[in-house]
Amino acid sequence: MTDSQAPDAPPGSNPVAVAPAGVRTAADVVTPEVVARLTRGVVGSGRTANHTPSTGEKLADLPESTPGDVATAFDRARTAQEAWAAVPVRQRAAVLLRFHDLLLGRQSEVLDLIQLETGKARLHAHEEVQAVAVAARHYGRRAVAYLKPRRHTGVVPTLTKVTELRQPRGVIGQIAPWNYPFELSVGDALPAFVSGNAVVMKPDTETALTALWARDLLVEAGLPAEVFQVVLGEGPVVGPEVVARADYVSFTGSTRTGREVAAGAAARLVGVSLELGGKNAMLVLEDADVEKAAAGAVRACFSSAGQLCISIERLYVHESIADDFVRRFATRTRAMRLGSALAYGADMGSLVGERQLETVSRHVEEAVEKGATLVAGGVARPDIGPLFYEPTILDGVEPPMAVCSEETFGPVVSIYRFSDEDEAVALANGTPYGLNSSVWTTDARRGHRIAARLRTGTVNINEGYAPAYGSVQSPMGGMKESGLGRRHGSEGILKYTEAQTVAQQRLIPLAPAFGMDDEKYAAFMTRSLKAMKAIRLR
Repeated sequence: MTDSQAPDAPPGSNPVAVAPAGVRTAADVVTPEVVARLTRGVVGSGRTANHTPSTGEKLADLPESTPGDVATAFDRARTAQEAWAAVPVRQRAAVLLRFHDLLLGRQSEVLDLIQLETGKARLHAHEEVQAVAVAARHYGRRAVAYLKPRRHTGVVPTLTKVTELRQPRGVIGQIAPWNYPFELSVGDALPAFVSGNAVVMKPDTETALTALWARDLLVEAGLPAEVFQVVLGEGPVVGPEVVARADYVSFTGSTRTGREVAAGAAARLVGVSLELGGKNAMLVLEDADVEKAAAGAVRACFSSAGQLCISIERLYVHESIADDFVRRFATRTRAMRLGSALAYGADMGSLVGERQLETVSRHVEEAVEKGATLVAGGVARPDIGPLFYEPTILDGVEPPMAVCSEETFGPVVSIYRFSDEDEAVALANGTPYGLNSSVWTTDARRGHRIAARLRTGTVNINEGYAPAYGSVQSPMGGMKESGLGRRHGSEGILKYTEAQTVAQQRLIPLAPAFGMDDEKYAAFMTRSLKAMKAIRLR
């Protein structure tokens, strides 16, 4: 076997190497003692199980929640939330900072769980650790400033004293996906906790151990256990029950399900934040550094096997550099190493489930049948694991191929050529989605100018997704059918609160006084309003 060819690789396969086997196995990591500790306190009268996509073997037996169990979890959370909200913000924030330190010190534990439950490469699992640590640090340091009472100018300056308070909403219902089971579960829950809420979380059952590990570590850091409830079960059964009881709903998942969640929340007049699907575009302009863009495209398209809401699925390359770019990109893609070992070394891991493998295979096969060119990949790799699929590049993709418009959510990217900037922007915007985009150019001003024209919640210049997502002080979320609301920054914490205005009127009422009749009072207020505008009061 050469360094670049896997044993028993299918005929015609790209030369993708397999990372060396690790020394730890699922049995070493997911012991009965670990499962018992992590599931302690989970409300569930039934039993279910989760599995590792790398081999298909069962990882653990888990409690399964009924609708009645969900109601019990909300009752527990609601009882605990009142006492938690009474804890000063600084003390709540200190829990996040302790969690930050515990996480970095014990990261190997959660990295193993993330890999086992998702099949992703260890470096991509570490991206989740980085993201959660950054969020814990940010909200641990900034929560006091975000949540502090704010003074505002009253209707009558000096006579009307106005204070804006931020009150916790109560119990947050969170429905978290399988693709980033650490970051998109506890990462979203941290600002909810520090703002004084309790959380009832429904993670995907197949990645529940990761979320439960996060809960266990937060409790160790000082979070009251009853404040963080986890319910497990089938989405169509448990999900609606969470939406039906929450004071606010946080959902990450598909656009189709997001519409259902939004409708359920709207019927109860509760708020909702949604991060949904994407068909993200990367624009490589004629002045881009082609080698850096090709390397960046590998990261942008194939991190976590493309199972990332903000990963790139459409590559628009200027026609003058397209052939050179495709050659360099394909060379790097064919050299990627696939593997599932609980160790660093693999460049890409497994898909997470049969549904993802079926979608990826269907999109690639249909595109090739209709005339697209397979530049790299296009082959499943059962020799490595049941759900492995090679990183794939398609050229010559055109409508009505499904891969043009449908979200693949796998390691597949399509190459398109453009001739000028306006065409590139129009093509990038020509989708119902608007989550993330990427622009590659050596002209920073040009990059920013194009970024402002793209209808996506985040835009990265000379990188695929990490700079915008990792800059946690700034908001992150989608436009159009990619969602509502934002995570990160002030919006990421204030959405979990209700704004309350407290206004104190002093000395005189806002009503006729000092013997004025209604007409004289109206005239007096008219003069006052004109005067306040003249002295530029806001």
